[in-house]
Amino acid sequence: MSVVVGVLVHHIVAGDQLDSARRALDDRLLSAAAEYAVGGKHGGRLDPPDLPGPVADAVRAGHRVTYLQDPEGDHPVLWAAGRVSDRNVLAVSRSYRPEAGALAALDRALWAAGALATVAASAGGLLLGARMGRRATAAAVMAERIADGDLGARVAPAGRDEIARLATSVDAMADALGARLEAERRVTADIAHELRSPVAGMLTAISLLPPGQATDLVRDGAHTLHRLVEDVLEVARLDARVTRVDVEARQVSALARRAAEGLAGVSVRIGRDDVVETDPRRVERILANLAANAVKHGAGPVTVEVEGVVVRVRDRGPGFPEDLLAVLRTSGPQRFRTGARTGTGLGLTIAVGQARLLGARLTFGNRPEGGAEVVLELPRQIP
Repeated sequence: MSVVVGVLVHHIVAGDQLDSARRALDDRLLSAAAEYAVGGKHGGRLDPPDLPGPVADAVRAGHRVTYLQDPEGDHPVLWAAGRVSDRNVLAVSRSYRPEAGALAALDRALWAAGALATVAASAGGLLLGARMGRRATAAAVMAERIADGDLGARVAPAGRDEIARLATSVDAMADALGARLEAERRVTADIAHELRSPVAGMLTAISLLPPGQATDLVRDGAHTLHRLVEDVLEVARLDARVTRVDVEARQVSALARRAAEGLAGVSVRIGRDDVVETDPRRVERILANLAANAVKHGAGPVTVEVEGVVVRVRDRGPGFPEDLLAVLRTSGPQRFRTGARTGTGLGLTIAVGQARLLGARLTFGNRPEGGAEVVLELPRQIP
């Protein structure tokens, strides 16, 4: 923009400057011709030998002309000439260097002003862009925190521009999402809590039934329903963040062995043992859920390997499907997603929630030789 404005100003000033000089020199030529006609001292030159060719040609054609000779050179000259008789040509000339110097000074001033304006506009644009970029980045960070489950994160918009509108929309989305999730959590927790007493009564009544195949089927179904109700309540407590952590110093190998007790087809291998300060009940619940999920949806043998504060749960099954693995690595397990190869139910959901509560890290993957692998990395102390 500065270059365009500078070029326009240069051409306008150069044209006005040349027109003014032409008119002044033409008036001088007319005055000299009048003095020549009356025999006075006219100040012009008759038939000058250095008259430029284009001027001579125009004068011979009967024109009175002005002509700028060598405009781009070091010594530009402005001519004015006309015929004063059948044989004589009267011409006047002067140096055009003052005008050329003034135009060069104008060009330098235009370049300086353009450079200053460009620097100022660039600095202003950079500051504005950086400010808007920081605000947009802050909104994106808050949106990522909300997506990760931090529904209390807010952007706190400032101003009335598009970024402020985006921030307001993100905050409104977080409010609506938080209210909806809270309502769903309350409904889920209330339903599970209301089912707790009937299920307990059902288990008591089943214990009074006579032994038989039908009784066993009913008992198995009731126990499954009881575990489901307890899992739903556990998820509700984790979501509501009302759980309490009881910290004790325990060996990781002891936690792994207790978690594998009662699970058929699960073995524990100790490479290197370590001691961590954590909630043993929650660590055992995590490992038990991972091992049970491997037994149910993978293939034996299932191995729980302890290497310091890192515990790996491996199976020999088909592994996690790629679509499920992508979900597990990004947003975590989906509740009640079941199936022969893609089932997670609530086991992995509880494991991820317990790990987050303990400051541990769960990593889901597939082994190159086949089978799923879940890695639990425990902190030496709960943060």
